[in-house]
Amino acid sequence: MTTTTTPSSSTTTNTNTNSKDTVVTEGAPAHGVVAHLLPPTYKRMVASWLEEDAPSFDYGGFVVGEEVGEARLLGKSEGIIAGIPFFNEVFRQLDCTVTWHLQEGQPIHPPATHCATVRGPMRKLLLGERVALNTLARCSGIASQTARTLALLRAAGYTGTLAGTRKTTPGFRVVEKYGMLVGGADAHRLDLSHMTMLKDNHVWAVSGEGQGGAIAAAVRKARSAGGFATKVEVECRSYEEAVEAAEAGADVVMLDNFSAEGARACAARLKERFARGTGRGLLVEVSGGLTEGNIGEFVCADVDVVSTSSIHQGVRHVDFSLKVVPKA
Repeated sequence: MTTTTTPSSSTTTNTNTNSKDTVVTEGAPAHGVVAHLLPPTYKRMVASWLEEDAPSFDYGGFVVGEEVGEARLLGKSEGIIAGIPFFNEVFRQLDCTVTWHLQEGQPIHPPATHCATVRGPMRKLLLGERVALNTLARCSGIASQTARTLALLRAAGYTGTLAGTRKTTPGFRVVEKYGMLVGGADAHRLDLSHMTMLKDNHVWAVSGEGQGGAIAAAVRKARSAGGFATKVEVECRSYEEAVEAAEAGADVVMLDNFSAEGARACAARLKERFARGTGRGLLVEVSGGLTEGNIGEFVCADVDVVSTSSIHQGVRHVDFSLKVVPKA
């Protein structure tokens, strides 16, 4: 498969649909092109990265000049590739072209997979090199860890949703959430305006008003502001808190930092009381302390969502290098 981007556009055109190495995914990649989710602002974000890396003179660029050359993007560690739109945009802004030999989400095989070829003025190839590589490495690492964790859950028989969290890097959130999506997970809420999540600090800061306690008061306030279009989720530390949240009208209850056995038992009780046969459709999310090593212990048919920062925080990057093709 060969895909080419031009300096004037980040649109890609497939010239070969060979899917020999295509990864079977789920979530957003199973229904469309994840890149189509990106807001126009990501291009300004890329411009700011380039400005940060070369705020004044580019002495190395002076050395190599503007002779047109070619460089090969090599994937050197196990994983799946993600972040192609960001890589493309770096070089589009530098008047270079990128020809891809892999599709997003496809695997990289060590010791070296030739993923793409970049062509353009030599100083611009090198100007974009580190920005493009760092972004691709981070995004691919998140997608790879996400895909591994999702595979573990499916092997354990879990059919619910794997989601990330909001523990993302300021200024880099779009890239990290993008990696989760390519890996087949749910990105969870993107920002404070995307669903209302009432955590323990929100509840502690609200005194009970009217019927019920602080949780009920917090849910009522959230619902009055967000209206019918904004879901309300409440972080709960016990079955009793979850019941108060559900009775107050929360759409989602998060069982936070429960033991595996406690989470499964609490989820079953909540579903029995608020979901089965009621038409209510209460969602139960489990979060807190979940890792690749233990996440399978927390899941059961009564748990709708498992969310964990372990798929995007502190994950191993996929190793890439961009090697200039020497002159003949």
